[in-house]
Amino acid sequence: MMTHSRRDLLAMFASTAVLRTAAAAGRPQPNILYIMADDHASHAISAYGSAINRTPNLDRIAQGGVRLTNCFCTNSICTPSRAAILTGQYSHRNGVYTLDDKLDPKHNHVAKELQRGGYQTAMIGKWHLATDPTGFDYWNILPGQGVYYDPTFIKFGERKKYTGYCTDLITDFTLDWLKQRDAKKPFFAMCHHKAPHRPWQPAPKYKDLFNGQTIPEPSNLYDHYEGKARAVADVKMRVGENMTRTDVKQDIPADLHGDALRKWAYQLYIKDYLRCIQSVDDNVGRLLDYLDAEGLASNTVVVYTSDQGFYLGDHGWFDKRLMYEEALRMPFLMRYPAGIKAGSVNRDIVLNIDFAETFLDYAGLKAPADMQGRSFRANVEGHTPKDWRKGMYYRYWMHNDGDHHVPGHYGIRTDRWKLIYYYGKPLGMTGAHPPDTEAAWELYDLRHDPREMKNLYPDAKYGRVVRELKGELERLQREAGDAPA
Repeated sequence: MMTHSRRDLLAMFASTAVLRTAAAAGRPQPNILYIMADDHASHAISAYGSAINRTPNLDRIAQGGVRLTNCFCTNSICTPSRAAILTGQYSHRNGVYTLDDKLDPKHNHVAKELQRGGYQTAMIGKWHLATDPTGFDYWNILPGQGVYYDPTFIKFGERKKYTGYCTDLITDFTLDWLKQRDAKKPFFAMCHHKAPHRPWQPAPKYKDLFNGQTIPEPSNLYDHYEGKARAVADVKMRVGENMTRTDVKQDIPADLHGDALRKWAYQLYIKDYLRCIQSVDDNVGRLLDYLDAEGLASNTVVVYTSDQGFYLGDHGWFDKRLMYEEALRMPFLMRYPAGIKAGSVNRDIVLNIDFAETFLDYAGLKAPADMQGRSFRANVEGHTPKDWRKGMYYRYWMHNDGDHHVPGHYGIRTDRWKLIYYYGKPLGMTGAHPPDTEAAWELYDLRHDPREMKNLYPDAKYGRVVRELKGELERLQREAGDAPA
């Protein structure tokens, strides 16, 4: 016989009251369709002004809703970001610090709260949290990273290999579930794409897309890290130099080195990356078309985002992890005709730990007290609270992994300034970092140096700015319940 905890019973009573209140007011709970790509940088979306590709279906969401320009992740790497999105908690609270950590199946999260509140819940695609999903009425996930071609999926614990392209299949399974759901209940569907994650393998129909074209290079493709922390200069994420044959789909010429190698590899890398996004955009269009055809668009919150940003040759890199803008910033497009003005833009600092509370807010459900984010529903509807955050706290924990060699670091970003502290030692360095030297700290003026090319920390004239930012960093760290390195 099924038993319920006291918490579950209280939640069921509360959700019943919410449903009655909503019905009495003529406001049914909205459906929530959450679409997330993997490693899709906002500057590869035309709604964000991309200079390198067009994404007409993603733009449909922006045109019909809101585009967030300052949405950031709190730990820029796949598994921790996914855990933060689900739980509404920083890594040190949900226990998922690195790619090697697991989300405890017993840990509460947004899907469980919505499920208790009367929602049907589904998780389809890339899960990447090591344990089987809980809190979902239906789940069909990729094992680990999954593969692009003829992938295996795990549905309720049973593995099955399918013929086809992963991005198309994930959308097929999402549409299948939407079509067979109980139409009398609201739904929360998480559609998680593998694309455009490395090794950037496009659908066969797009294998020749961009052939004969030269994709514009980022202005800092040839960054050589002068003035940056030594830990940054030693990172192994350089386009060309730190890539493999699998990445560029051909042998790397032995006679190419340095900037010449970077230039050559960039065109191969970025074209395959954008080809993968083309399929994502197509499949987002399929989902939007379904909502339109079924008359569901007006009462469905649609979100498109990525688990973090990505370096598209910026600073000469690929991948993410470091606290520079291209990896820190997440694309976030949101449409809800009943509450969000079409074509609007929001510039408030929003975090991935805010997503869960926002979805619960739209569902008319109260967020659990242990969630650390805050609903930004009022923000996207044009009514930003006066006490909204002015800065955000970031921490990357996966110090010097065996591949990328990114040091542990944390920092603060405000509207204008970014201060980063690298507490993880670069490879080959013995002893501890001197606690207050230019080797360990970086300061950037985002207003005058948006590409983060000049580290201002050694300049004494910014001493007051540094002191103020360090004080605010300490405050945000305490507020998050984290401790200094």
